Amino acid sequence: MKAKLPLIARLLLGLVFFASGLMGLLNLVPPPPDLPERLVTFNTGLAASGYFFTLLKGTETVCGLLLLSGFFVPLALVVLAPIVLNIFLVHAFMAPSGLPLAIVLGLLLSYLSFFAPPYSSTVKSLFRRK
Repeated sequence: MKAKLPLIARLLLGLVFFASGLMGLLNLVPPPPDLPERLVTFNTGLAASGYFFTLLKGTETVCGLLLLSGFFVPLALVVLAPIVLNIFLVHAFMAPSGLPLAIVLGLLLSYLSFFAPPYSSTVKSLFRRK
C-alpha cells in the first residue's frame, strides 16, 4: 500500500485540477449565487483583466493532465504550488467554507513534492544551494 500512495495522491490531485480547469475553461459550472461579497469583488477584478482566468484554468488543465499521465510530474507540482497557495489564502480570508478542500490540496501537493519517493528528490533539488 505504501508504494501505491504516491500514485493515488498524484491521480487525485491530477483529477481535481484537470476537472476544475476544464470546467472553468468551458464555463460548465456557474459560480454559486451565495459567494461572499469580498470574493465576488475579487473575482470580478480578476475577470476584468480579460486573460487571467483563461491562463489560470488552462494552467490547471495542463498540469492536471501532466499529473494524470505521469509526465513531468515535478514540473506540474512546482507550477501548481502558487495556485494551491492562492486557493488556500482565498478560502482562509474570503470564503472559509472551502478551506477543508484547500487544505487537502495543500497536503497532497506537499506530500508529492517533499515526501513521495518518485518526485521529492527532484523538487527538493530546487532548494539546494549551488
